[in-house]
Amino acid sequence: MHIDRRELLKLVGLGGVVLGSGLPGFSLAASKGKVAEDFFFLQLSDTHWGFSGPPNPEADKTLKQVVQAVNASKAKPDFIVFTGDLTHTTDDDALRRKRMTEFKTIVADLKAPKVYFLPGEHDASLDKGQAYQENFGALHQSFQHKGVHFIAIDNVSDPAGAVGDTQIDWIKSELGKLDKDAPIVVLTHRPLFDLYPQWDWATADGAKVIQVLEPYRHLTVFYGHIHQENHRMTGHIAHHSAKSLMFPLPAPGSVPKRQPVAWDPEHPARGLGYRGVDVAAKDPTLKLEEFDVKGGRV
Repeated sequence: MHIDRRELLKLVGLGGVVLGSGLPGFSLAASKGKVAEDFFFLQLSDTHWGFSGPPNPEADKTLKQVVQAVNASKAKPDFIVFTGDLTHTTDDDALRRKRMTEFKTIVADLKAPKVYFLPGEHDASLDKGQAYQENFGALHQSFQHKGVHFIAIDNVSDPAGAVGDTQIDWIKSELGKLDKDAPIVVLTHRPLFDLYPQWDWATADGAKVIQVLEPYRHLTVFYGHIHQENHRMTGHIAHHSAKSLMFPLPAPGSVPKRQPVAWDPEHPARGLGYRGVDVAAKDPTLKLEEFDVKGGRV
């Protein structure tokens, strides 16, 4: 497994350091009596298919390059999850659906046993998720994989950026099936905490959601939306954002206005990337590996 993973690192490049995070002290072997197994998944985010403009003159190529890179690797992920903004927003309903169809055609080539999708506000806020559901299914979902429970939350189809009481009740119901020591991964698009509300980098009722999550001792959150790697703790819960596959955004509050970082023709892949997550049955942490879509070290 580690030999194959090194091949992946050679191909797509490892950015930064391997970061141990979340789920401290859990044992997969103790999770509902399931047999513990290692596994590996990828988080891709903010592909914004349909975008065009100076922030990425190669906008029609980036997603396809990542699909090729993932498929060329000997290290095959158990599954891949896209944490929202699959497509770039448009007021034209027909064009929105066209972009979703094109996106699905591209990612259908991914060589992974399963691919999960979450909506972003670009996909779902204008029509409360109607077109998204027609193309990708439910706005929120849960699934189990090798002893870990995954909960994917929709915090975008409400134009106000809220999760809503009905979905919070569903989250409570899903969590209520689990032991407080169960390993849990929560997937969202927007951050659940107030990272920088002035730039819409928050969830309107995120504090309510975090309150529901807090009793679970081994829980980690992965999200997108902010187009950069960011790591934050709320109490014992670790929150990790993924880079975008379209254009990077500046650090929270670092500039007066939120706008894409200018394209650098000398380093066209700078600030772009995706994440691999290793879950080791005998290791008390998740291992995060940040990948550059162009293959160079960040």
